[in-house]
Amino acid sequence: MSREIRARWSLMGLGIALSVTMVASIGTGPMDISLSQSLQALLTGFGVLTEETIPAHITSIIETIRLPRTVLAMLVGAALAVSGAALQGLFRNPLADPGLIGVSGGASLAAVAVIVLGDTVLSGLSEVLGVYTLPLAAFIGALCTTLLVARIATSRFGTSMTTLLLAGLAIGIVTAVGTGMLTFMADDAQLRSLTFWSMGSLGGATWEHVLSAGVLILLALSLMPFSIKALNALLLGESEARHLGIDVERIKYRVIIMCALAVGASVAVAGMIGFVGLIVPHIVRMALGPDHRYLLPGSALLGALFLLVADMFSRTVIAPAELPIGLITTLVGGPFFIGLIALRAKRSAL
Repeated sequence: MSREIRARWSLMGLGIALSVTMVASIGTGPMDISLSQSLQALLTGFGVLTEETIPAHITSIIETIRLPRTVLAMLVGAALAVSGAALQGLFRNPLADPGLIGVSGGASLAAVAVIVLGDTVLSGLSEVLGVYTLPLAAFIGALCTTLLVARIATSRFGTSMTTLLLAGLAIGIVTAVGTGMLTFMADDAQLRSLTFWSMGSLGGATWEHVLSAGVLILLALSLMPFSIKALNALLLGESEARHLGIDVERIKYRVIIMCALAVGASVAVAGMIGFVGLIVPHIVRMALGPDHRYLLPGSALLGALFLLVADMFSRTVIAPAELPIGLITTLVGGPFFIGLIALRAKRSAL
């Protein structure tokens, strides 16, 4: 079986697995809802079924709590995974991750500023932008830090990954200090929200969150395929890509803006969820190869699936309490990242 056929079958399998997990996610929580009830509620919502036979309170729970949380988990997982895959292709290094090169830190700082100062200094901005205030602020923060890191790491000889990671680390420290200062200024209600948000959470998901973040995430993900040809060319190197007629600098800024948009919107509604953009593209790349025609959609599907499973685990592991989802992804991603570093060090020594 050729790699192309295997990739298509794999994408189809991921789509089926995601659909099944979506139904299971709707039924997971403090109140047990059977798979048949979850599936019936979905089919009724999509208009496939016209007669409602499940209790009204279960329908209400699914429509107002479980379904928006499930949809948001899929959107955020896909956004983080695709952004990680695109950044890794852009900088030609598997260690490029939105959290490691300062993207998430910039988005977090801007989002925290809106949360803490939204009723005072930034009240006018909140009145103008409404529900889009937080995701747009996070996008601007992510974009500024990403452009700064890319500017520092890029010279006329190309992009230095060592400089990129060090610059990302430095920017991350600076944004963490700014976030800490704003957290110190927060009142008790804001502080409780920020503490849980800083560890990543989908617990407060509403249809308003899905709308405000989903529009920006879907915009970024829908534009990303237009860069597939350029990302594949960049796998050969920047000079080779230029010889193939690729405007490398233009592609860099385009991909960075799209990644900043997706990550910024995700951080705004779900907080800091790390390592999804590092783990998922690696797994997809090992299974399907480096071709971005399959890497990007595969990362979107597996990222959505991964975060859905992590969210289901967070709801059940210490029920009725809820474990922040960012702790779960970090628990998985930390050892994975250490293993990658060790593997690269071993290869360099050979």
